Amino acid sequence: MSTAQDDGWRIFRGDGIRRTVTMPPAPPWRRFKTAGAAPEPLPYLISGQHADVVNAALHLRRPLLVTGPAGTGKSSLARAVAHELNLGTLLRWPVNSRSGVQDALYQYDAIGRLRETTLSRDRGESEPSIGSFIRLGPLGTALVPRGTPRALLVDEMDKGDVDLPNDLLTVFEEGVFEIPELIRLPPEMSVVEVLTADGDTPVPVERGRVHCTEFPVVVITSNGERDFPPAFLRRCIRLDLPVPDEAQLRAIVTAHLGEGALLEVDDLMQAFLRRRAPGELATDQLLNAVFLRAGGVDLDADGLLNAVLHQLTGTV
Repeated sequence: MSTAQDDGWRIFRGDGIRRTVTMPPAPPWRRFKTAGAAPEPLPYLISGQHADVVNAALHLRRPLLVTGPAGTGKSSLARAVAHELNLGTLLRWPVNSRSGVQDALYQYDAIGRLRETTLSRDRGESEPSIGSFIRLGPLGTALVPRGTPRALLVDEMDKGDVDLPNDLLTVFEEGVFEIPELIRLPPEMSVVEVLTADGDTPVPVERGRVHCTEFPVVVITSNGERDFPPAFLRRCIRLDLPVPDEAQLRAIVTAHLGEGALLEVDDLMQAFLRRRAPGELATDQLLNAVFLRAGGVDLDADGLLNAVLHQLTGTV
């Protein structure tokens, strides 16, 4: 093990001694410009054939259903499209077993409104607007009418309830939804400003209906763990991302870390390819290993390589 690794690598030593340390530079894909912001998008490498499928979805204004094993860049594709087309911050809807279309469209804080209304009356103040207690979800925010569309990532759709794809059909087909709490308001309150998922300036909603003028750029990811109903698939353009081969992996490493990162990493590349055969590995795990090697870290010491290139399937 090198002296450089001893001095610069182990900023944590587990000896209980408090030190003032300088954190090492983060990998490019883990650098955040501002608090809460996503890392700056890096070049996304995609074949011309696959890029054409993305363009077909854009021209047809259809959701893009992206499938493939973990680590093939499904979510990164959505960020790349939003970045290259200058569509603003990517809206993200991470799907889980409890996810429903209702929450993705909007949420109404009835209890909060009742509490604040009571307090305002006690203080002799005017009641707060109902719009202060309605926040559009990522899907609802994507459907707000604008001159240019927003980009929405529906991440890991196959983790959702079996009825979720069918529940989305009307929204995807018509690009509209209603907020009943606003529809019931008197005519003089026909326009109400509500909050959005990304914290931007409140947007006006007229007569309780949100209707997009430009269908959002929707990227839906799936690990292929479930079959979707034909009616849902008919409304999507499907893109299957393959596992990158060695040449593609080398191109990805170069794009993220520069040409110099490919020096003396053949053993890491071969280790990655061998381990990927019996169990799934993600491309970013290879990038992690190459980044550490470029920083002078001995990945062969004490099972460190096993920790970085751990399989994503099986028992932890």
